[in-house]
Order: sequence, then structure tokens, then C-alpha cells
Amino acid sequence: MRRILAILGSALALASCATAQRLDAANDVHALLTSIRDDDARTFEAHIDRPALQREIEARMARELGRAKADDSLKLLGALLAPTVARVAGDALIQPSTFRMVAANYGYTPSQRLPGPIAIASVLKPLEDGRVCATRKKDGPCVLIFTKEGQAWRLSGFEGDLAELRKRG
Repeated sequence: MRRILAILGSALALASCATAQRLDAANDVHALLTSIRDDDARTFEAHIDRPALQREIEARMARELGRAKADDSLKLLGALLAPTVARVAGDALIQPSTFRMVAANYGYTPSQRLPGPIAIASVLKPLEDGRVCATRKKDGPCVLIFTKEGQAWRLSGFEGDLAELRKRG
């Protein structure tokens, strides 16, 4: 009986840690959503990991290039240009105005009140490596990845459809 209680206690402790982690991250996700809604570049920058997002763009470009039906010399040229193109694309795409479409796909439009941290925490999923991800629905796939850096959770990955990242005025 003690063994069962110990196992249950451990399970509850782990669950509460995951909940605390999700709530902690939810506050920063809320701040990011607010910065996107309000086109607040300063707060947006404080809640994103621009280098990580640019590396992700570069890695996606490399994967797509690897799948492309092109000759090897064209693929080599693409691989050589990918870091520069990813940096330029990242600078252009990683802006509050670009992420408004992603936020709208989650149901957050400028005319709607943003949900509070508790509601946001319900769509955050802890990952094994300590990061959390936002999903569109409770058990859905990860779309936005957040990593804790110092005291803040920052957007460090985007696993959604790249077509969602369109610049809007």
C-alpha cells in the first residue's frame, strides 16, 4: 500500500510540475500574443528567440532543397545561399505583423479579447526536453515551440504550415 501511495504521490508531483511549467510559460505566451495584436515590436522581440527561428527557417529550406528534383549543382548552390536567404527571410518574416495570421488561426483576432494565462496553459504541452509547445487543440500536434531562457519563455520554433507566415499590413 505504501508503494502505491508513493507512486501516486510521484505522479501527482510530476503532474503539478508540468502544470506549473505550463502556467509559467502561459504568462509569456500571453505577452507574446498581446505584442502581436498590438504590433509592439519591443515586447515581441523580448518574447522570441530570433536566432533559433532563423535556424529553423534555414533547416526547413535545406530539407525542401533536399527533396527538390534538381541537379546536384543547383542543390549545392541552394545550400550555399540558404544561410543568407534564411537570415533575410527571418528578418522579414519574424515580425508581429507576420504572426498575426498565425494568431488568427488560433482564433485571436484584434477585435477579440485575448484569453488569460490559465486558458492558454490548457493548450500548452510540456515536451521531454523542458520546452513547451502550443497546439491548436488539446491533444493536437505542436505548432509553436517555447523555450525558457533566464526568466522568460521565448518563441523558439514554428512547426505549423509555413504558408501561415505571410506578411500582412
